Amino acid sequence: MGLAVPPFSLSNSAGTDISFPSGRESLVCFVKEDCPTCREVMPVLCALQRTLGAALDVHIVGQTAEGNEILETEFSPPQPLLDDSDLKVSFASDIDTVPTLFWSDADGAPRRTLIGFVRDEWRALADELGGSADVDWDALPEWRPGCGSKSVDPAISERLRAESENSPLRARRIDIGTQDDEFEFMFDQGFSDGLPLVPPTPERVMRMLAGTRRDPQEVLAVMPPNMGEVTVEKAAINAVMAGCKPEYMPVINTIVQAICTDEYNIHGVMATTMGASPVVVVNGPVREKIGMNMKLGALGQGNRANATIGRAVRLLIRNVGGAEPGGTERSTLGNPMKFTLCFAEWEERNPWTPLHVERGFEAEDSVVTVFTMTSGPTLIVDQESRSAGQLAGTMGLCLEAAFNPKAHYATDCLLVVVPEHVDTLMRDGYTKADLRRRIQEVTARPIRDLVADDVSGAGFKQEMAANMDEEALDKRLPKFRTDEDIHIVVAGSEAGKFSGAFHGWATGEIGSISVSRKIDEL
Repeated sequence: MGLAVPPFSLSNSAGTDISFPSGRESLVCFVKEDCPTCREVMPVLCALQRTLGAALDVHIVGQTAEGNEILETEFSPPQPLLDDSDLKVSFASDIDTVPTLFWSDADGAPRRTLIGFVRDEWRALADELGGSADVDWDALPEWRPGCGSKSVDPAISERLRAESENSPLRARRIDIGTQDDEFEFMFDQGFSDGLPLVPPTPERVMRMLAGTRRDPQEVLAVMPPNMGEVTVEKAAINAVMAGCKPEYMPVINTIVQAICTDEYNIHGVMATTMGASPVVVVNGPVREKIGMNMKLGALGQGNRANATIGRAVRLLIRNVGGAEPGGTERSTLGNPMKFTLCFAEWEERNPWTPLHVERGFEAEDSVVTVFTMTSGPTLIVDQESRSAGQLAGTMGLCLEAAFNPKAHYATDCLLVVVPEHVDTLMRDGYTKADLRRRIQEVTARPIRDLVADDVSGAGFKQEMAANMDEEALDKRLPKFRTDEDIHIVVAGSEAGKFSGAFHGWATGEIGSISVSRKIDEL
């Protein structure tokens, strides 16, 4: 007696479905191409197929489709190999080692099992079945131990076990020693952004998955630089580690899809030495539904949704995408926004069009917009201006410092206008277009003032300026290439005339383009 092979139906390389049991006695042997012992027994298996094929079924089951092709090319078996590349039959057969040979009766009941290769055992079975005639036994080694089955690979077996138990979890489970500290373990393994993580136990991950309608194995995106597949399950695991609530999952899923677009270019964002980082603005009913902060302290600490949503995305970029400091992430100074920066727009305090509506969505849509910023929020302090023109002028002067005062047409910005400043602007009926136009007006400088000099080597190169005529040197350039490079939202406390500005990175196709995406699963 031996281990049993469960009933199965597998396709061979010719596309034919083969079922077990078939009503005839059977030999079923599991092999993989990169196992030396499997290669030793392939001629034996081919001989058994030739000599015993009329009396019983002899099936060679390979564990990878590519390996099957190689084995068929090299050994030319009389019958094509069966494809168990999803490893479900190997797992269900409880195979630990390949080759493993099963001898079963006509009903599939086990009669004998041979594991690895012991020449005397294999010869005795072949003699009993009458299949030794074509085998050169003396050319074979007395004993070979075999190799580990792919179905027991730790990176695969957890998925197979979860599938067999109908569990939605497929990620590899990591067991730690009873004396290990789970928090220190996660630090040691490099999972953390430098702050403690919540251990992602199966129970916590299951609770997190309850916050989304998506299938746990749905691939949300492929995340550079490692091109790792971000499944909903992996998003949930990192959301647990970040400290999220289940109801945040639709927002996290949508942010992942937004940053993994070619337009956003998350690889470039995380790899630049300038220290760029995603900044997420959330609009629509989801803000209130999950309790996001859009008022006092909206850009700071204290709100779980704001802090942990942004952190979960950063952890995914690190743990699935592979962007780690010192690896592909090469930020010269780093940036606190690389921990987290996610907030909601206070649409109800916005007298203009909210960000998501301005970008073509309906007011009732819940939308995430992801920007790439290198610094911020830098305060715009103006407690004296009483006219919209004055206040907008102050904002322009502050924004001119982005990158460098002489760096015009170089970047974009995200302007966060606080309620008291909104009131000043609205006193003169300013629209967003008016605000953008005024910022461009007060930052416009003649090219001659933007040429590198003894004060600063930044700006237009002197050689370039030397080839310009007076008219060209007098041409005035505003800070931003287009008005649309000035993104405007409203947030913050009712008290305080301190707006904020985030300075962008390289804009357009050479850098990162901000992306807005509707949260579809709400």
